[in-house]
Amino acid sequence: MSIFKRLRDLTLSNVYSLIEKAEDPVKLTDQYIRDMQEDLEDAEKAVAAQIAIEKKFKQLYEEQEALVKKREEQAHTAVQMQNIELARRALEEKKAAEAKMNEYKTSFDQNKASADNLRSKLEEMRRQLTELKNKRETLVARYQAAKAQAEINKSMAGFSSDTAVSGMKRMEEKMLQMEAQAEASNEMSSKGKSLDDEFAALGKDKAVEDELAALMKKYENKDQ
Repeated sequence: MSIFKRLRDLTLSNVYSLIEKAEDPVKLTDQYIRDMQEDLEDAEKAVAAQIAIEKKFKQLYEEQEALVKKREEQAHTAVQMQNIELARRALEEKKAAEAKMNEYKTSFDQNKASADNLRSKLEEMRRQLTELKNKRETLVARYQAAKAQAEINKSMAGFSSDTAVSGMKRMEEKMLQMEAQAEASNEMSSKGKSLDDEFAALGKDKAVEDELAALMKKYENKDQ
């Protein structure tokens, strides 16, 4: 496939269409940039070769054009010098040079038109490559933002089904239940004491109080 046919078939519009459908658009864009860069380098060589042909025919044309002018001047000089035969030869060579000049002029015009056409396409390739490179920067930023958003959405989706807030609420409810159970257990334990136990506790406390009072009285007497 020729370089310029490929360029015609692979316009930026369908490149962008393919990129948008790609699973990884950045990688695909990089591949297109590399392909276009290679095509551009080949196209530059092809255009340079065509320009060389154009310049060659231009040189040949200008050489024959100068020869035509020279032989015409020589013919005039020969006539002025009354040398008719020399004038005739000059005019014959002038005629031959004119034929070559016209031939080279035609070839020059054709090759110049081809070179101009290739120059135009080469500029279009450069423009499209630059546009694609600029597009890549925007594409990378959009792709990374989309990936980040997707990661956030994924995290939020998992978070919403069992959030820390709902977990904390369940823990609070459990703590309230445990405290209520502890309070009820304490109340039941108090109600379980017998009458003798309560009197025994009173007696135990009275013994302590009596001993304390005796100690205090003993030291009061010493101080006096």
